[in-house]
Amino acid sequence: MFKTQSYDVAVIGGGMVGLATACGLAKSGLQVVVIDSRAAAPVTGVPRLRVSAINKASQALLENLGAWHNIPAERLAPYSKMDVWEKDGMGAIQFDAANICENSLGTIIENDAIQYALAQSAHDETNLTLLENEHVRTLAFGEREAWITLERGDSLSAALVVAADGANSWVRQQCQIPLTFWDYDHQAIVATIKTQLPHNGCARQAFSADGPLAFLPLFEADLCSIVWSVPPEKAEQLLALDDESFNKALTAAFDGKLGLCQLQSERQSFPLRMRFARHFAQHRLVLAGDAAHTIHPLAGQGVNLGFLDAGAIVEVVSKLHSEDKDIGAYENLRTLERWRKAEAMEMIAAMEGFHRLFLGNNPVKKAIRDIGLNLVNSVSGMKTLFMQQAMGHKFKLPSLCRPN
Repeated sequence: MFKTQSYDVAVIGGGMVGLATACGLAKSGLQVVVIDSRAAAPVTGVPRLRVSAINKASQALLENLGAWHNIPAERLAPYSKMDVWEKDGMGAIQFDAANICENSLGTIIENDAIQYALAQSAHDETNLTLLENEHVRTLAFGEREAWITLERGDSLSAALVVAADGANSWVRQQCQIPLTFWDYDHQAIVATIKTQLPHNGCARQAFSADGPLAFLPLFEADLCSIVWSVPPEKAEQLLALDDESFNKALTAAFDGKLGLCQLQSERQSFPLRMRFARHFAQHRLVLAGDAAHTIHPLAGQGVNLGFLDAGAIVEVVSKLHSEDKDIGAYENLRTLERWRKAEAMEMIAAMEGFHRLFLGNNPVKKAIRDIGLNLVNSVSGMKTLFMQQAMGHKFKLPSLCRPN
C-alpha cells in the first residue's frame, strides 16, 4: 500500500553533512526527512580508517546541534600542535595553540563516530524523520514541490530537496548539473599506524616530491591515522608490499619522526579529484558537502567546508521559513548559492596553489617552499593568521558555527 507524506525539506544522504543540515533545520521548526542508504552504527574497538580534522567552527556546529556530547570522549583526539616540513629540504614550520591562547587547534575524530553522534541527535528531533537503509527510486521537481519515490514504494513530497549524497551524487547526476573537475593524478593511501614514539597531540605533515604524507594523532598516544598522497604507480607499489616492507617505507618517508611505524589496519586507497558543481542551487534543490565540491585533503578541510554548507543552509532556509517565504524558490536561494560558491572556490584555489607549489623537485620551487615555510615560521602575525584560518575563524560564519 502506497503512503504519501509531505515535508518542508527532504535531505538525500545521511552522512555527516546531511544529518547536520537536517538536525539544524528541524531545530528551526521545519518538518524534515532524511533518506540514507545505510544506518549509522556505534563506533567501538580499533579506529576506523576515515577520520576528519574537526576545526573549532565545526565543533561549535556539533555542540549547537547537541551532537558533540554524543561522541564518546575516549574517541576524541584533540591536537594542540602542528609540524610541517619539507622532506630533503630546509623549510619547516611549527604551530602551537598556546601561542594564540587556545587549548587546541582542532580534534581528530573518526567520520563514523561523528555520523553516529548526529544520527542520535536526529532521533531526538520530533520534527525529523530518519529513513535508514532506504534508496530513492525517482526524483521529480514541480513548480511548488519536489516528489520522491522510494524503492519500497512510498512517496514523499517536499518544498526543498538538499542533496548531501556525496562526491558521486546521484541527485546531481539526475538533475544534470554540470561538474567542473580535474584529477590530481594521485592516490591517497589511508591506514592506522602504531608508532614507536608518542604523538603528543601533534599533527604532522611531510612534503616530498611524490606528495604530502600526514600523520594525524588518534585517541591513543601511539596511534596515528595516515593520509599518504602519491602517484598511482607508487600507490600500487606501496599497496603490494607486505606489512614489514610497507612499515619500512613509511618510516623512511616520514623521516623517522615518530620512530618505527607498524601497520595496525588494512590499507585502503582512493583517487584524489577536485570537483565543483556549476550550480549549488536551482529550483527546489540545494547541493551540500561533497555533492557540491571536493578538495585536496592536504589541509584536512573537506568536511569543515561541508559543515559550513550545513550551517549556511540552516541559516538561510530557516530565515525564509520564518518570513513565510517559499524556501525552495530559486530566487530565494541565490544568496545562499553565492555565499557557498565563493567560499568553496576560495578554498579550492588555496588548496590547488599549495598542491602545485609543494609537488615536484624543481630547485626553484624547493627554494621558494623553504623560504616561504621559514618566513611564516618566523613571523608571529603570519603564523597566527594561518592558525586562525585552520581553526575555521576566517570565513563568514553561519550562526550555528559560532560558539555559544
